[in-house]
This record gives sequence, C-alpha cells and structure tokens, in this order.
Amino acid sequence: MMMQSNLITSDVFSYMKIIGKQIKEKLLDSHITVAQIPLTKIVLVVTIITLTQLLRGLFFSIIIKRVKLLTSGTDTTLDDELVEILEQPLGWLIFIAGVWIVQVILAENLKPQVSEMLAKILSLSAIVAVAYIVYRASPLLGEILRKLALNTQTELDDLLVPYVPRLFQTVALAVVVLKASELLLGASASALIGLLGGAGITFGLLLKDIIYDWFCTIIIYTDNLYRPGDWVIVEGIDGSVQVLEIGIRTTKLRLAKWDSIKKIPNSKMITGIVENWSQNPGAEESFGINLSLQIDNISVEKTAIICEAIQKVPRSINSLHDQCFVWLDRLEQNARIINIRAFNNNLDLYFDACHELNLAILALLEKEGIDTLHLEFRTYLGSYKPTLEIANKVIN
Repeated sequence: MMMQSNLITSDVFSYMKIIGKQIKEKLLDSHITVAQIPLTKIVLVVTIITLTQLLRGLFFSIIIKRVKLLTSGTDTTLDDELVEILEQPLGWLIFIAGVWIVQVILAENLKPQVSEMLAKILSLSAIVAVAYIVYRASPLLGEILRKLALNTQTELDDLLVPYVPRLFQTVALAVVVLKASELLLGASASALIGLLGGAGITFGLLLKDIIYDWFCTIIIYTDNLYRPGDWVIVEGIDGSVQVLEIGIRTTKLRLAKWDSIKKIPNSKMITGIVENWSQNPGAEESFGINLSLQIDNISVEKTAIICEAIQKVPRSINSLHDQCFVWLDRLEQNARIINIRAFNNNLDLYFDACHELNLAILALLEKEGIDTLHLEFRTYLGSYKPTLEIANKVIN
C-alpha cells in the first residue's frame, strides 16, 4: 500500500509538471496577443492589480486596525484623528502605486501620447492624495503647535500659530491647481505659471504695506516695544492709551480719555511714536508726575519755604514715592516758576495721586497766604531712573 501511494503521488507531480510546461509553452512563451498586448503582460497586469487589492485589504484590516488599537490607549485624540485622516488617502496611494507599475509594464505597448498622459494622471492623483492629507491634517498641526506655544515664553508664536494651518492648506491647493493646469493645458501651463507669477508680483505691490505691517509685528515682539495690557503714550493721540491687542497687522488701542477703540498699523507703531509707561528699568514701578507753579510777587524766603514744604507732601500720599524733587526753575518777569516732580508707584492710582497732590499743594499755598497764583498742570509719565537722572542734572 505504501508503494502504491508513493506511485500515485509521483504520478500527480508528473502531471503537474506537464501541465505547468504546457502553460509555459502555450501561454507565457507564446506570441499570443490581445489588442496588440502580449498575453504574458496581460497575465502580469492582472496579477499586479490583484496583489494591489490584496495589499490594500491587508493594510486596512491589519495595519490600520492595529494602529487604531494603539492610539485608542493614549490620552489625546489627536493621534486618532490623524489615523482617520491618513486611512483613506494611503489606500489611494497603494492603488496608484499598483497602477503605476502596470503603466511601466505596458509603456512600450501603448502609444507614447497615451503612456505620457497616463503617467501625468497618476502623478496628479498621487499629488492630490498627498495634498488631501496636508489639507486635512493642517488643523491638527495647528493644534499641536498651539500646545507647544503654551510652553514658550514668547508671544509671537501664539500670534502666528493660527495662520500656519491656513498657510499649509493654501500651499496644498496651489500645488494641486498648478499640477492640474499642467495636465489640462500642456505647454500652456508655463504661460499660465508666468501669468500667475506676474499677477503675484502686481498683487504683492498692491499689498506691500500690509506685508510690511506683518514684518513690523515681528519687530514689536522681538524688541519688546509693548505688550497687551501696557499703558502707552502715542504721538498724535491726546492722553494715555492702553494696548488691548497686537494683531498680525494692526495694534488695537483703548483711548482712556474717550474710552474708545483705535487701530493703528504696526508699521507706524515702530517709528518711535510710542512711549511705554508700563516698562520700568527698575524693580519697582514708577510713573512721573510733573507740575509747574507760577507765583507772582513772593519773596526769596517765602519761595524757599514753599519749595521745602512741597517736598514733604508726597509722604502723606500712599501711592507716591517719598522722594520728590522741587526746584526754582526760572524767573519770568515778576513770576517765580517752581517745578515739581513726584513719582507714583501704582498706575491704577495715577490720577488719584495727581488729584491728592494738587489738593495738598493748594492747601499749602492757602496756608502760606498765597492767593494769587498761576498753576499749570502737566503730566509726563516716564521711567523712574531716567527721571531721577534728569532731575539731578537740573538741580546740580
């Protein structure tokens, strides 16, 4: 029985070899053609397409399924969303790769124009698949960059991050449009690209001021000219203003005098018209208060008494520094001009401090019996240290 089984097995293998030889001679080594394409290439093409479909099925059922299991165990949902975005286009790319191999095999049996057109279509399809991934994944990239920006100390990246997804989406669409125009227009695509380039230059010239404002935004952040929340003096605007928001093109200001909103292009804000009150060189905040007294017909002795008494006034006002500078600045005909420079340590109480200081000076003058006077009230907010240096130079 054993010998009989071995004989049967040997006969089966012999028949299989004969059948394989017949197939090779009749099919693969034959010159049979279908639509002027050798039968061997047709068999190869069918095999490649079948394998491509099998590979796609394995990719979705095994690889993607396992990746989804891995991402489901993470704390974030960004990786799950990314897998959903990549799943469909990657399947397209696998199929496109299989068709590209078929196109390479059949290239010599197709007309050059047909082969070239097929190659361009496959190239465009691959670019569309990649552009689709970039376009869909751009919001996720923006979210990742936003989380990274929260860990940085600069504010410029917080401002630019929302525009990054739009930039990638625009680039993806532009690449697809240019590639499609090349396929549809052929030789005219170069002319189209040249036309778009010329239009881009013209458009850039029209928007040069806007683009310049964008770069000025970078200068504002890198040079730390001001930040949202800072109180500043802007040349041409009456009174103090607060910086509410630094946009990509303009700075939004709140005018304290009118409680209104004003937007100024960033290109103007870097030209030296901004005086920042909120940035102090020292460890302690300090904002200057400057007064000018013009008093007629008082003696030298009375002038000295008034100056000495005014120097002690800030000590009775909580929001003022104890140090105060008072000096006789000049004589104008029969008038004595006395300058007063005090320093407030709380910007929120600045106007309250001005009010209390003026009332205290008026009370002092009434006490000294000086009723006829000209009082000019001026405010120049500045840094504490530079103000002290100027005052010392004037006094000395």
